[in-house]
Amino acid sequence: MSGENPISCDEALRLLAVYLDGELHGEAHDAVERHLELCHGCFSRAEFERRLKAEVRRLRQEELLPSFEDRIRRLLDSFAPAAAEPSDDS
Repeated sequence: MSGENPISCDEALRLLAVYLDGELHGEAHDAVERHLELCHGCFSRAEFERRLKAEVRRLRQEELLPSFEDRIRRLLDSFAPAAAEPSDDS
């Protein structure tokens, strides 16, 4: 293992979500783990992502107030028309 090339922060962060989901295997998994052991910045990011995922899972268990759900839907709807409008170029 000591002769293996370490991965960059960019590569570690690109693989982080798959790693945290437990879907990264083999050499790539080992490389991310080694990187997180050595890089404080990426380790901190991974810990933040782990905690965020846990909080989202916890919140999924709670029932949302209708007013909060309505606010989120309106916010999402405000983005949808701009993306769905056809351009005048065609």
